[in-house]
Amino acid sequence: MARIAIDMDGVMADTTQQYINWYAERYGVQVDKATLYGQPETSGFPHGKEVIRGFLYEPGFFRTKPVIKDSQEVIKALYDKHEVFIVSAAMEFPNSLPEKLEWLEEFYPFIGWQNIVFCGSKTIVQADYMIDDHVKNLQPFKGEALMFTAPHNVNITDFKRVNSWEEVGALLL
Repeated sequence: MARIAIDMDGVMADTTQQYINWYAERYGVQVDKATLYGQPETSGFPHGKEVIRGFLYEPGFFRTKPVIKDSQEVIKALYDKHEVFIVSAAMEFPNSLPEKLEWLEEFYPFIGWQNIVFCGSKTIVQADYMIDDHVKNLQPFKGEALMFTAPHNVNITDFKRVNSWEEVGALLL
């Protein structure tokens, strides 16, 4: 049985699609996800990254993110076979902690509160695997780091990459 730490934003919850959805709703402009590949997170939108970063402070942003395809089924299978912890930075943005908890309760009701870790820095995380989309979380990790593909990290080659939950399942189940 392996201990697996799984990030939420960009791994379970589709943050990029949420930026696109909220931007379209507010500015009437539909941004193609493909145009965001290789750009820093929150960049690539016509009004600039300050507008997109502003969404992170708005009520509902974290609560209404779309679920990433196949994540529920694969995480449930991992949870049944391994020791799984959801590890998410939830201290920087005022609404993120309660909204992330509500989101998890709705979409991943099988994950008990004992297996949810909200933190500021993930440098304290000890596990066999960490699935995350950010270099800053994977670099200090002592176990096997798995980079979950997101538009902002497509050019990073320092970590073993997983492009989908189907790939995660093939690797860890």
